[in-house]
Amino acid sequence: MDPLRAYVRSTRAELKGELEASLDGEYTPQQVAGSFALGVFITALPTLGTGFLLFVLIAYLFSGVSKLALFSSVIVLNPAVKWGVYGTSFWLGSVLLGPVDGVSRSELSLSLSAAPEVVARLLLGNLILAVLFTVAGYAAAYRLTAAYRRRSGEIGVVEGALERVRNRP
Repeated sequence: MDPLRAYVRSTRAELKGELEASLDGEYTPQQVAGSFALGVFITALPTLGTGFLLFVLIAYLFSGVSKLALFSSVIVLNPAVKWGVYGTSFWLGSVLLGPVDGVSRSELSLSLSAAPEVVARLLLGNLILAVLFTVAGYAAAYRLTAAYRRRSGEIGVVEGALERVRNRP
């Protein structure tokens, strides 16, 4: 076997082990989902790289936070995806607050006088998207964690009963 394949295989196995350990670990499905959702919220905001420092601070200060779930949110809203989020945020902010004079959607020929209006629209749209992503992230992480534990027989009686009630038609 060539060395690259061996490396990829071992890295994949290691990541799978880490993921399973986080799902099996000491955190409840609510804690895993909450940690992931918090990470998604922070990552969705235009923090200009300071979000990572905030992650480190949260992971250090709060023992009920799943560090893997918190940091894995960066995978979902990675730097390549963030540009689409920013574009959508500006569009959404412009829909809600109105267009900015001198700024077109096709080109952001931005004069300095329009900068505060652009930033206001970007932040409003970004905050709305961050809340939507957070709710979706919590729901997805909770369902995945609970489903994993149910399959492995590790979900508690109370959590199992809550899942059955939630999933009723």
